[in-house]
Amino acid sequence: MGKRIRNLKKIRIHREGTDTLIFSMIGLVVVALLLLHFFESKVPFWAFVAVFGIAWAIVLNFYRCPVRYFNGETERVVVAPADGKVVVIEEVMENEYFHEKRLMVSIFMSLFNVHANWFPVDGKVKFVHHQDGNYHKAWLPKASEENERADVMITTPEGEDILCRQIAGAVARRIVTYAKGGEECYIDEHLGFIKLGSRVDVYLPLDAEVCVKMGQATTGDQTVIAMLKKK
Repeated sequence: MGKRIRNLKKIRIHREGTDTLIFSMIGLVVVALLLLHFFESKVPFWAFVAVFGIAWAIVLNFYRCPVRYFNGETERVVVAPADGKVVVIEEVMENEYFHEKRLMVSIFMSLFNVHANWFPVDGKVKFVHHQDGNYHKAWLPKASEENERADVMITTPEGEDILCRQIAGAVARRIVTYAKGGEECYIDEHLGFIKLGSRVDVYLPLDAEVCVKMGQATTGDQTVIAMLKKK
């Protein structure tokens, strides 16, 4: 907690994608060699390389994992937990945990966004709860409550509870959550990962000052989405 002065910018491959990328590359190389061996014409080979090479590059882009550090004070700051676009900013009735109205900010991640998720605030993980569900399109309002999801409740140093919800989408079928109940957590640390297009919701107090607009692009661990009020 406190001021970050680091600004390290590196790109690496997320550990969730290492096996997928390695084995798919091996498979592509094997098929390409077979095409060269069994066909006199090189057209099938180059067609295969072009189509599946692009597909592999898209998957590689999906599994990018930038090393990021938030520069600035983190007290009462809420950062974007994901790369993507703001699709919801509204007051909602949260009946599962808070049983009161909350301000919800939702970020939708497309196939081309980094899919690593960061903790939105400094604090302590109160609990982590995974719930099975449907696979509606992630940008639909009902996705927040009906889709498969993982809920991470974080208590800030000031005693404010913030809920961060990872939501699976129509394509995404696996939510990975690294957060564990009872552990300290900090902005700059990974909360988890969602495979393929999906969404992350952050539930804030009603008096939080929202710092983003609808449709705005966000950068995980960098974009300030809200400021919590002093009590």
